[in-house]
Amino acid sequence: MCTVRRSWYVNMINIAIFLSLFALGFFVGRYKEARHFSDLQKRETALAYITTSNIKHAPDGMNNSVFVSGNVVVSIDYYKRILAALRGIFGGQIKSYTSLVERARREAVLRMKEQAEDFGMHHISNLKLETASVYKNSQSSLGSIEIFAYGTALK
Repeated sequence: MCTVRRSWYVNMINIAIFLSLFALGFFVGRYKEARHFSDLQKRETALAYITTSNIKHAPDGMNNSVFVSGNVVVSIDYYKRILAALRGIFGGQIKSYTSLVERARREAVLRMKEQAEDFGMHHISNLKLETASVYKNSQSSLGSIEIFAYGTALK
């Protein structure tokens, strides 16, 4: 009888630890994501003078050019994986992945703009974005995503 009761307590402790760590991961992840979005907004405002376009020719008056790029690799946390798995069962937009890809895309473009700023450029022409899955785990679900932004910086 004592062994059954002890086993029950151990199971309850294990469940409590799991739920505590899961909740901690959720709240820390949301905090860090909100902080990253805030940082992205500040940096985008500071670099707003560097314009971008996807046209293949240089605007009139711009004759100095240099290739610029920025990339970022973002890992997907377990909470987002669980939400995506649930959404996969019921269907619909996976909002947790959408915010992840948005953050990665904005970060890659900002890194490219920062490189253009280092060269003293004011416009990025022929802006392109490439995405890739960097790591997949054994169940073939997405592990990390890379976004690579590149273009021709002009002055």
